[in-house]
Amino acid sequence: MKIGSVETDNFTVLAPLAGITNLPLRLLAKRAGCGLVCSEMISSNGLVYGSGKTVQLLDSIPEEKPLSVQLFGSDPQVMADAARIVQDSGADIVDINFGCSVKKILKSNSGSALMKNPPLAQRILESVRKAVSIPVTIKIRAGWEPSGKQAIEIARLAEGCGVDAIAVHPRTATQGFRGEADWSIIAAVKKALTIPVIGNGDVSAPEDALRMLNETGCDGVMVGRAAIGNPMIFGGMLAVAQGRPAAAPDDGQRIDMMIGYLQDSVRYLGEKTACRMMRSRLCWFVKSMRNAGQFRSAIRFIASEKEATELIRKYAESISVEAETLIYK
Repeated sequence: MKIGSVETDNFTVLAPLAGITNLPLRLLAKRAGCGLVCSEMISSNGLVYGSGKTVQLLDSIPEEKPLSVQLFGSDPQVMADAARIVQDSGADIVDINFGCSVKKILKSNSGSALMKNPPLAQRILESVRKAVSIPVTIKIRAGWEPSGKQAIEIARLAEGCGVDAIAVHPRTATQGFRGEADWSIIAAVKKALTIPVIGNGDVSAPEDALRMLNETGCDGVMVGRAAIGNPMIFGGMLAVAQGRPAAAPDDGQRIDMMIGYLQDSVRYLGEKTACRMMRSRLCWFVKSMRNAGQFRSAIRFIASEKEATELIRKYAESISVEAETLIYK
């Protein structure tokens, strides 16, 4: 898939997920075959005014490239300045959030609020496009009513402003993640544009990705929630698209992912912060596995990488995963 000057290895995309798609999780997705990974949503104000925690969200390493960094905001000049910071950080693509419908974001006239304000959306897009030379993309929803008319309007406006690709999550802003995604809106946006369109929504298994490609004509498929705890869905998507069966991750692979995720989180976030996160996030990987409840209870208070690793290995032994089969020793 080609997005402006950036060419990805394949059609798969990791969705930006606030508070989740940090560097360690993006690395898991990349190693599992994902063609393009996206940062979590980053405040343009936080970047421009130098918030340490916000700037840290730009941390990246060459292994995860190409990287798309998503910004949110409502001030055209601040968005342009933030986009320059993103470009200077080494990111390959700057993405603008038109889809978040969290109340705090809407109150600042950001996210999905921009879909109700085309004049402001246009000023932002024009400012960002002039500010950077890397590709610019946006991620939108269906809009505020189910017809998808706002999605087509904003998509056409964006293409006219020089945006290089558009991701479409075809639920309304009021739906959140409830109900079904209307893939016909993805198809309508694709038909209206000449730039690449990436479909998103209700892709919970590899076979869904192929169905979305066939039904909508989209150029790429973006996965968010289904990749949490199972980044191997990306490899499965590629297999199905190539006419091969998608293999579900076995217990040993899940243990590997947990250890790798732990190690990368400690390496890039620091042991204290990482272990606090792992108390809940390691649980993502054991869903539907044997003795998962016991493991969830055991990791509630982990305070060191050594302790977390020992608990993972004990859990592996309890479900009869042999140490010799593991990549991470």
